[in-house]
Amino acid sequence: MSSETFLNVDRIKDMIPHRDPFLLIDEVRDIVHGETCVGVKTVTGEEDFFRGHFPGHPIMPGVLIVEAMAQTAGVLVVATLGPEAEGKLVYFMTVDDARFRKPVLPGSILELHVQLQRSKRNVYKFTGQAKVGDTVVSEATFSAMIVDR
Repeated sequence: MSSETFLNVDRIKDMIPHRDPFLLIDEVRDIVHGETCVGVKTVTGEEDFFRGHFPGHPIMPGVLIVEAMAQTAGVLVVATLGPEAEGKLVYFMTVDDARFRKPVLPGSILELHVQLQRSKRNVYKFTGQAKVGDTVVSEATFSAMIVDR
C-alpha cells in the first residue's frame, strides 16, 4: 500500500486511465487509504464542455461533477490497493441520490470529498460531496467496479 497523501495530475494518470479532455481532476489530497480523500478540479472556463453548456452562461454539467467524484474515488481505490491496481479500469455501476445544489462556474476551485462506504471483492460503494469553498454544490452516492483492462 502506498503512503502518498498528495497526488499531482501526472501521478493520477499513472493510477487511472482517464486523459484530457475527460480527466476531470487535477490533484488528489488528504488520502486516508480505504476511507477518504479529496480531489481538486480547477475550473478554468477553457474546458471543452463550456462551449455548449451554456453559451453566454457557462455552467459545469452536473454529470461531469459526479464523474469527477467517481474519478477521485477510483484514485482512492488504486491508492488503497497499491501499485498492482494502477491502470485498471473503474466502471460506474450505480449513481443514487444525486443532488445539484448550486452551479459551478468558471474560476471555481471544485473540491470532491469522497468517502468509501463499503467494498466487497472488486465492487466499491461511495458517498461524495462536491464543494466550492464551504458551499456544497453537489452530492451523490455511487458504486463502481474495478476490473483489468
